[in-house]
Amino acid sequence: MQKNDLKTPYFMIDESKLVANLEKAKLLKELSGVKLVLALKCFSTWGVFDLIKPYLDGTTSSGPYEVKLGYETFGGETHAYSVGYSEDDVKDVAEICDKMIFNSQNQLAAYRHLVEGKASLGLRLNPGVSYAGQDLANPARQYSRLGVQWDHIDTAVFDNLDGVMFHMNCENKDEDAFIRLLNDISDKFGKHLDKLDWVSLGGGVFFTWPGYNIEKLAAALKTFSEKHGVQLYLEPGEAIITKTADLVVTVVDIVENEIKTAIVDSATEAHRLDTLIYDEPASIAEASEQGAHQYVIGSCSCLAGDQFCVTQFDEPLKIGQRLHITDSAGYTMVKLNWFNGLKMPSIYCERANGEIEKLNEFGYDDFKRSLSQWSVS
Repeated sequence: MQKNDLKTPYFMIDESKLVANLEKAKLLKELSGVKLVLALKCFSTWGVFDLIKPYLDGTTSSGPYEVKLGYETFGGETHAYSVGYSEDDVKDVAEICDKMIFNSQNQLAAYRHLVEGKASLGLRLNPGVSYAGQDLANPARQYSRLGVQWDHIDTAVFDNLDGVMFHMNCENKDEDAFIRLLNDISDKFGKHLDKLDWVSLGGGVFFTWPGYNIEKLAAALKTFSEKHGVQLYLEPGEAIITKTADLVVTVVDIVENEIKTAIVDSATEAHRLDTLIYDEPASIAEASEQGAHQYVIGSCSCLAGDQFCVTQFDEPLKIGQRLHITDSAGYTMVKLNWFNGLKMPSIYCERANGEIEKLNEFGYDDFKRSLSQWSVS
C-alpha cells in the first residue's frame, strides 16, 4: 500500500513519532515514580494501543463507553471519571474499573455503595487555580462545575476516600507554572492528602513539547509524592500524541473573492472540530512563512466560516494537489461527525518499517446507520 494510492481525506499516524513521545513518557516515569494513564477523551484510536501499552499504566475516561474501551483494548489500570454519572453508568463500569472518581460530593454519597469493595474511590477537587489559554477549557473558570471547590469541601470525606483527582491544566508547556500549581495544591490540601493512597494531577501537562525540562518536572512530582505519601498519576492525552499524525486532504477547487481560497475535501466542523471551536488555525506542512502566494484553506462544508487557516506557499496551489494538515491526532478522531454528509477520513498508521496499515475506514452505510435504523420484514 502506497500513500499516493490512498484516497483523501485520511489521517496518517506516524509510529516513529509516537514512540519518540512515549520514550519521553518513559523517562518521566523512571525519574519521578509517577504513573501515566492515557486520556481517552483526547485519543482513543485503539488500533495503535499496541505501541502505547508498553509505556503507560492504563487509561482514564470521561464517560462510560471510554471506560469499557480502555478495559477491553488497553488493559492495565482503568480509571473511570464522569462529570455526571447516572446510576446505570456506575453499575455498568464499577465491575471493570480500578478507580472510580466522582465529580461531586453528592454523587459520591449517592453511589459509593455501588463501588465499595470493587474499585478504589476518588473525588475530583477544584483548587481554584489553573493554567489554560482559553476560558472555554479552563477548569477553574467562573462558576466551574468541574470538581468540588476547595472551600466547599466537607473535610470528613477524606476519612473514607482512597484518592483525589485535580485537573487544572490545558496545554501547559511551562514546567515552572505547573510547579507553582503543585505547590498551591500542597499548601491548600496537604493535611488531607496525607490520608490518601493516590492523587491524580489530571492531564494538560505538555511534557513532550520541545525544550520541556522533564527532569525538573520529575523532581517536583517525586518531592510531592514523598511529602504526602501518595502514588501520583498524570493523565496525558496531547502529550502522548502531539505532532504524530497528519490529516491529508486534496484541493478540489480554488475560488477568489479578494483573496484566493483553496477548498479541500475536508472540514473543520466534521473532521478537526477544535480548530473551529477554539479558533486556532491549523498548520499546513507544505506552507511557507515567506511564500508569495497566500490562500485561505477552506473546507467543503456549507458553514461560511469553516476554514483551516490562512497561509502562504512558495508556489501557486493546484487543483488535485495534496496538503498535510499537521498535528491532527488529538481531539480529532474522537470528535469525527457526519455534518453535511461528508466522507469521513480513513485512519492509517505508518509503521516504523514504512508499512502502511489501515486502522479504519467509513462509508455511506456508517453515515446512514448513525441516523436511523429499521428492520425490513
